Amino acid sequence: MNRVLGDKRAIAILLGPALLVYSLVMLLPMLWSLGYTFFSGSVITGFTWAGGKNFSTLLHDPDAHSALLFTLKYAVIITVGQVVMGYLLSLLYVFYLKKASGLIRTLVFFPVVLPTVAVALLFQKFFEFAPQTGPVNSLLEALGMHGVDWFSSPGSAFVVIALMDIWRSMGFYAVLLYAGLVDVPEEVLESARLDGAHGWRLVRSIVLPLSLPVLVSSVIFSINGTLKVFDSIYALTGGGPGDATTPLTLLMYRTSFFYGDYGYGSTIALSLTILCLIVTVFIFRANRRDLTQG
Repeated sequence: MNRVLGDKRAIAILLGPALLVYSLVMLLPMLWSLGYTFFSGSVITGFTWAGGKNFSTLLHDPDAHSALLFTLKYAVIITVGQVVMGYLLSLLYVFYLKKASGLIRTLVFFPVVLPTVAVALLFQKFFEFAPQTGPVNSLLEALGMHGVDWFSSPGSAFVVIALMDIWRSMGFYAVLLYAGLVDVPEEVLESARLDGAHGWRLVRSIVLPLSLPVLVSSVIFSINGTLKVFDSIYALTGGGPGDATTPLTLLMYRTSFFYGDYGYGSTIALSLTILCLIVTVFIFRANRRDLTQG
């Protein structure tokens, strides 16, 4: 093995095809999109040189500002919901269900593999107000309360989006965090129990610090996914009511393909990429600082 890894020719043969495919599929489109940021127009109307106009427009565009605020709000709330629910489920799997958790893990993970459009249609029916009353409003009316038109106001629409995306993804993070928790040495847990650590004290003092690396990875994975959310919101609310639930990805899509301005759409995409990088680096540095202080 050392002889193979030390041979530059062998390394080129092994890695060359993968690097070529990655460059064609990822790097080349990224560079192409970066070039679009200096132009305005589309392939149909033609391109004209815009220089830094697209960046100036982005800084003063109120639609971009509201989309950025919604994206950050969505990313923070959904990330917290996904990771916290996933961690609680993983604790349930490891410390209570133990070997009997296989079936529960499968059932909770099942929504992850469902098509996004199918899940969105399911939640539309659940929270439907008119022309038919969905199960949620039927339950509210049975309890003596008025039904709610969930998709008519920004606040209630966001609640439905949050419930849908947390429910759909928490099974994935539960399995991911479960894989980290099962690596916690049983000897350490037994020693902590003998010292009087039980319940929440055991989780806070022993389990949480030992599972911190996989927990940080889950946070990074989740927040990068939520910052780039598109399909679930597009299928559930279409960005409405109005533009109240429009993230940067949906604004980019509309700008590029509805309004035919590839340059400004690419500028929005570039800003989203930079935002993801900044958030990831911030989480890494914060985690490293905590480990150093600890």
